[in-house]
Amino acid sequence: MNDPTKGKPVYDPQQLEPLLISRQHAGDIEGMTALFESDAVIDCGGGRFVRGRDAIRRYYAEIVASGRKFATGEQRPALVCGDLALTSTRLPDGDVTSEVARRQDDGSWLWVIDRYCVT
Repeated sequence: MNDPTKGKPVYDPQQLEPLLISRQHAGDIEGMTALFESDAVIDCGGGRFVRGRDAIRRYYAEIVASGRKFATGEQRPALVCGDLALTSTRLPDGDVTSEVARRQDDGSWLWVIDRYCVT
């Protein structure tokens, strides 16, 4: 699948979640990893945390290799305060994701904290 957004900055924090899902479904591990700051942290559930792009890349490689697909849910409007944004999605099974994005110097957004539950 050709991603026309690949390599382009994300200027709306609301676009991070749909891009993550579309890139995951396409098996684009590098594209998924690119949505995070270099020292970002993901709460994987079960007491497992990954920090930094290398660890995030390995984590997403595991998910893609497993064949699991992220569900598309009801994305809540981003709550923006200055250079921070809280993004959130209610998944079809009722779980809720929450992420914190930070505005970068060029005005784009990247996630710094991601907490979700993979069922």
